[in-house]
Amino acid sequence: MTTPPAGLRERKKQATRVALREAALRLAVERGPDQVRVEDIAEAAGVSPRTYNNYFASREQAIVSAVTADRETRIAAAVAARPAGTRLADAVTEAVVEQYTNTGEHEHRALLLITTRTALRDAFLDATAGIEPPLTAVIAERLGDAGPHTARVLAASVAAAVRIALEGWLQPAGNAGNAGGPGVGGLVVPSGSLPDRLRAALSPLAPAFDVSERRTRP
Repeated sequence: MTTPPAGLRERKKQATRVALREAALRLAVERGPDQVRVEDIAEAAGVSPRTYNNYFASREQAIVSAVTADRETRIAAAVAARPAGTRLADAVTEAVVEQYTNTGEHEHRALLLITTRTALRDAFLDATAGIEPPLTAVIAERLGDAGPHTARVLAASVAAAVRIALEGWLQPAGNAGNAGGPGVGGLVVPSGSLPDRLRAALSPLAPAFDVSERRTRP
């Protein structure tokens, strides 16, 4: 049996991932998230449950992926695309705000579901960790000799700041002291301006970015 070229394998894997997350969102919208099984998603995407498990660890992860898909790489790409003279802190902040707030109807449907289920909200928040690897690479390229450890610390700090902003945005009104929120399945109405929350959470990192940039200058 001939092994397909690496490029073809990657395209097939990406197509399978897209099919799974699209099926997960469609079924969740039609039936409600609690009525969707991994087996249902796999069948709708035309793959086996075992194949499903190679891509996603839970149904919540697959549903959330419909809104978070490729966002991490898009943030890194947006930072890299900024003009060379752009302050790095500004480039990162604007890239994050842009990618988290410019959502289409497809992502909006997923976000509406996410606000209705605790497990989906948790998976949505956990997805912020994916920001670190691609952002580390682009920051390291900008900082050069500042070292990969600095880039990784900065990228991890960005991921943490984004999570904090989203947690505040999704905090149920009147439940600030209740870690469990309104209970499983409770509706959460996002509060405040998400762009403002993101900028506020990222602003304390600006001095660290500035110091790191200064170290790279002759």
